[in-house]
Amino acid sequence: MKADKQKKLVIEQLRKTPIVQVVAEKVGIHRSTIYRWKASDAEFSEAVDEAMDQSISLVNDLAESQLISAIKDKNITAIIYWLKNHHKTYETRVRVTGSLKHSVNRLDDEQNELVMKALTKAGLLIEEEYTNDDTAI
Repeated sequence: MKADKQKKLVIEQLRKTPIVQVVAEKVGIHRSTIYRWKASDAEFSEAVDEAMDQSISLVNDLAESQLISAIKDKNITAIIYWLKNHHKTYETRVRVTGSLKHSVNRLDDEQNELVMKALTKAGLLIEEEYTNDDTAI
């Protein structure tokens, strides 16, 4: 079947290049076809994801290799990038400063009475418990 052959080609190409548009052009299909196949074929979808992961890892390795070469060539931007991302002394820091003021506003007698009544109606307080003047919020 033609679609099965194209799916295999897609997987092979994705292992080399993690860019769906480029792979679709190489295989001779539209990129939406790949996404349609992914949505309707779980096995193909899993194979695509795995191939993409492998390909992305390959590109990451290549990028790190190029970065190390740039560092060896004394490229200051590459050196700074490496240090900021791999050395605690040079990492970007954000300093947050501020203050917090805590204040308590006491309820007046009317507010206190309303709260007590609400708690009593909710069954969270027995009325006799708050009739004593010593109990106040």
